[in-house]
Amino acid sequence: MSIQPGETLPDTDIYLAGETIERTRTADLFAGRRVLLFAVPGAFTPTCSNKHLPGYIEHMPAFRERGIDVMCLSVNDAYVMQAWGRNQHIPNDLLMLADGNGQFTRSMGLELDGSAYGMGLRARRFALFAENGVVRLLQVEAPGELKVSTADVMLGAI
Repeated sequence: MSIQPGETLPDTDIYLAGETIERTRTADLFAGRRVLLFAVPGAFTPTCSNKHLPGYIEHMPAFRERGIDVMCLSVNDAYVMQAWGRNQHIPNDLLMLADGNGQFTRSMGLELDGSAYGMGLRARRFALFAENGVVRLLQVEAPGELKVSTADVMLGAI
């Protein structure tokens, strides 16, 4: 069963992959913030690189105006997330989160078994809105789709 609106995000280690790489706790990261967290199955993969992340980059001003911090999560190592952020020219305030061992993703019940495609454990494609670490809205994609977790949809739903 996956995390549901009204529940608190789990507290695990996670890595911020920006100009530097920093280990932190998710409870500290989400505390006192309004956050739009979206997850992708893999950095540098076609849908994630060509559609999902670019939509959030494009709409960062609208999220900023609403006082919402945007974070991108993937079950990739921090160096891959850092390189992907640079490759995609993300703004400094779009945070890249590396859940290398999938601990945070599994704790939310939002993991995907990509073993059949040589990818191992990954995050399902989803987006959630949380306030002070409490989930207010969760949109999880059906396999192979990108419909309910886009920046456009999330801006409209918040």
